[in-house]
Amino acid sequence: MSFLVDKQTLLKYDVPGPRYTSYPTAPQWSAEVDADVYAQRLRQFGQNGRTLSLYIHIPFCEQLCYFCACNKVIRPREEKIGDEYIGFLAKEIELAAKAIGRSKTVKQLHWGGGTPTYLNEEQTRHLFKHITDSFEVDFDGEIAIEIDPRTAAYHKLKVLRELGFNRVSMGVQDFDARVQEDINRVQPFVQVKEVNEWCRELKFKSVNFDLIYGLPYQTTETFGHTVDQVVSLRPDRIALYSFAYVPWLSKPQNKFNLDAVPLHDEKLEIFIRSRDQLISAGYQPIAMDHFALKTDDMARAFNEGTLHRNFMGYTLKPADEFMGLGVSAIGFLENTYAQNVKVLPEYYERLKAGLLPVERGKILTDDDRLRQWVINRLMCAFAVDKREFFGQFGLGFDGYFAEEAEHIRQCMEDGLIEAGQHRIIVTESGKIFIRNVCMGFDWYLRQKQGHKRFSKTV
Repeated sequence: MSFLVDKQTLLKYDVPGPRYTSYPTAPQWSAEVDADVYAQRLRQFGQNGRTLSLYIHIPFCEQLCYFCACNKVIRPREEKIGDEYIGFLAKEIELAAKAIGRSKTVKQLHWGGGTPTYLNEEQTRHLFKHITDSFEVDFDGEIAIEIDPRTAAYHKLKVLRELGFNRVSMGVQDFDARVQEDINRVQPFVQVKEVNEWCRELKFKSVNFDLIYGLPYQTTETFGHTVDQVVSLRPDRIALYSFAYVPWLSKPQNKFNLDAVPLHDEKLEIFIRSRDQLISAGYQPIAMDHFALKTDDMARAFNEGTLHRNFMGYTLKPADEFMGLGVSAIGFLENTYAQNVKVLPEYYERLKAGLLPVERGKILTDDDRLRQWVINRLMCAFAVDKREFFGQFGLGFDGYFAEEAEHIRQCMEDGLIEAGQHRIIVTESGKIFIRNVCMGFDWYLRQKQGHKRFSKTV
């Protein structure tokens, strides 16, 4: 189902803005949340019956992908590097588990990076054992790992499956040879096809591909061919991410020839055409940038209104709280965000001293919680029910957000939302600009705090 966006609207809304994997967003966090505050939150968590979603960050990559703005450490694949990191990660697991004071059930486990498949089989087993020694992992839940097809040999995937991993997500980005060469990530279609076949043979429950549109030298034709190739492999989920061009945060992006990066109309056309291809191939559009087969758990969560969003992107949210372990990892416990230090030597030094390696975070105010709820509903359900808002917080939506009335009116005028007495519903065009719709409810952006640190919304 294709639709048109006029150029005036496109230029108006193609501005820097958050992706809202959190609210408040990371630029608003500070050292008010340190190791002591986080330890207190862990103790509080230990005193209740809430379950846990656990994220493990493995920062290492053998080779630098020029497009990537994630926290990563480029290292040759040497056993001693992984061994050292796992040793310190085990210390953090021990400190966190001791602060919690009881074994908690992990309903969702996710290893991300970096490249988790940088670790060899023995290291993978050791790390998994450290986790299961401290937490009760629910093997009927989602146990997921991000893999690099270039480092995911069959025997490594077999070990992952034996340990209990049931979902794999692999970065594809683009199959076009020129694009791959320019972003310094060469992985031919035949390589990804082989890894995908191994995953199916090993009976992983869900296989997911990540694609990125807006990369140098992409066109609607070349990326359309990539989408056709992806569809031929029939992954269960596809994430279709907009390239975040943030060279002030990620210096390797300065290597790109800006004249080769599709902007505005062309970039949007790549997305719309890709979206049409995926829908025609039987994939259901999920929120902002995900697609899933209707048999997949994510499609069911979206249709049932239980989809959630955090630093792993869109997620099923099977657990009450979210904890991150590893360098730069982020957690959200007891209405408090906490992020670990981002530099590896400092991460090691903190743990050598017996300290939780937390660097910064944010304790949510009552207003933060209200706005977080609204933004989450917009991002995940493309709708806000004002009666549900009242049920959650005991406040009238229109009265509380009186200062946002002009933003709501403007979004209606531009065809991004439909707003009635009881509901705000995002239109098909509005789904393209959902980040912009959410920005109007962001109190911190209204104070002009951190606005220029974000990538553009289109």
